[in-house]
Amino acid sequence: MVTSFGDLLGPPPTLLTGDDEAESELLNGAAPATVAAGSPTASIAWAYLAEAELDSIDEAAAQSGEVPPAVVAAYAYARTGYHRGLDQLRRHGWKGYGPVPWEHQQNQGFLRCVGALARAARFIGEEDEYLRCLDLLNDCDPRAAEQVGVTAP
Repeated sequence: MVTSFGDLLGPPPTLLTGDDEAESELLNGAAPATVAAGSPTASIAWAYLAEAELDSIDEAAAQSGEVPPAVVAAYAYARTGYHRGLDQLRRHGWKGYGPVPWEHQQNQGFLRCVGALARAARFIGEEDEYLRCLDLLNDCDPRAAEQVGVTAP
């Protein structure tokens, strides 16, 4: 029998427990930087920061040939959230492969950080990193890349 994540003999989906306090603060309008400083292990706070930086990029300025500082900030925020998410995944038994379902809300902070890292990497021309992130998203959940706005090359 095959599931949406492949062979039943593969590893079970990893479901993170998340950081309820940080998630609640963000949903109630707290500043993401304040939440990240108070809960630095919460990937979701880093995702908010990275995505805000990416969303702030002026396309005309971006096409001028200079890298906007927002891209570098987004890359750093996303990389931080990505590594914090990897730490959490490992604590939950993830071995570097296997499903990390998008539908499980507490997984979304990590997956959003991977997506933001991919977008920032592509922006600065780091195509290998972009492809690694895209592969990771597809390995975690084939629907995740679309959810975070990352497309195949």
